[in-house]
Amino acid sequence: MSDKPSVLVLFAHPSLHRSEVNAKMLRATRQVEGVTTVDLYHDYPDMRIDVDREQQRLLAHDVLVFMFPVYWYSTPSILKEWQDLVLEHGFAYGEGGIALQGKGFLCAASAGGPLHAYREQGYNHFTIRELFRPLEQTALLTGMRYLPPFMLFGARTAVEEDRLPGHLEAWQQMLRRLVAKEVEWQHDDATHTSNHLVEAAL
Repeated sequence: MSDKPSVLVLFAHPSLHRSEVNAKMLRATRQVEGVTTVDLYHDYPDMRIDVDREQQRLLAHDVLVFMFPVYWYSTPSILKEWQDLVLEHGFAYGEGGIALQGKGFLCAASAGGPLHAYREQGYNHFTIRELFRPLEQTALLTGMRYLPPFMLFGARTAVEEDRLPGHLEAWQQMLRRLVAKEVEWQHDDATHTSNHLVEAAL
């Protein structure tokens, strides 16, 4: 395996000091060899993204991961700002915009609600896969290979229900597979969870 980190994880949590789940996810991610972890809110407390720096990070890695808690059915705001500024025309898409083609893209997210809430008949009415369609389309537009989200549902009760250790272990295994290029990049209709449940995007 190359000494060069191959997986870039962009971590976004605006209130990390209050986190029970994502702070431990961040620590677990930093323990995996071959992974570069960037805490966006730490690096950019004023939300002023260094576009050149972030584009160089993208060029230096084979896989891009967004890691975040779901906020109002989407990402925390800094990840949207990052996309708006970093994924420029001529760099990520459009004429000459081939910098991301062939790279992998994955979202690793936590949702407060349980799995059954993210269905047409659930109180959130849509699956996570449907809610993340803008991110999926971003991957498609920029030529990245898309892997369905790696999710922790019911995050509010994960610690007291002792589900977090298994999730962290599964996440580290996923990262090691990404580093070793053992993941099959398929455009399918599944959402991955740490307890091996499969959510169909109905």
